Amino acid sequence: MRAILKRELRAYFQSPLGYVFIAAMAFFSNYYFFTYNVYGGTTDFSTLFTMLFPVVLFLVPILTMRLLSEEKRLRTDQLLLTAPVSCAGIVFGKYLAALCVFLIAISFTLVDAVITSFYAFVEWPVIIGHFCGLLLLGMALISVCMFLSGVTESQVISAVLSFVASLFLMLVDALSYVVSTPFLQDLFRYMSFNNRYVPFTYGILDLSNTLFFLSFAGLFLFLAAAVLEKRRWS
Repeated sequence: MRAILKRELRAYFQSPLGYVFIAAMAFFSNYYFFTYNVYGGTTDFSTLFTMLFPVVLFLVPILTMRLLSEEKRLRTDQLLLTAPVSCAGIVFGKYLAALCVFLIAISFTLVDAVITSFYAFVEWPVIIGHFCGLLLLGMALISVCMFLSGVTESQVISAVLSFVASLFLMLVDALSYVVSTPFLQDLFRYMSFNNRYVPFTYGILDLSNTLFFLSFAGLFLFLAAAVLEKRRWS
């Protein structure tokens, strides 16, 4: 798994993809920081992290679109599948590589908080709560997009499917106002990434929301490994 992780990290930074993703996240983080914190004269970072929610949903598909689909297109998946490593190890290695790039990208929010702390009091427990929520959101979304990358050999199709899935996860809570069945209303509210993420923007580390994102990530990592396992035996 370590070899897979190193290989994927090299792939991210030997091509423009890793740099473009980090630069895009840095741009939006600093833009919202300047607009709402510097220009607004406040140390409250909740607006910044709220605005980063849709940014993450639409940028992560670009980060993950090549993870499994490119292997399938180049036929290098056969080499991986015959290597002495489990499908779970392959998936987890690739997942950790994408997560490392994501973690670097969102770390600019902490840089903004450090800069603010030189001029005003910053509530670091609240900032850490914000950051943990953004990280958990990324963990869940990367796993979903990685699974979708594994069902096609086209990076474009992978990206489109991931964009659609991201849009659905962003708007699913709105469906609760459309349906009249109480069960479906509760289900859509339960699945809503937005409803789960909002408490983190207030610095609240809620255990149920944390477990939701971790469980979501675990489920789709399992499904991605199952896709690879099926390919190994087909």
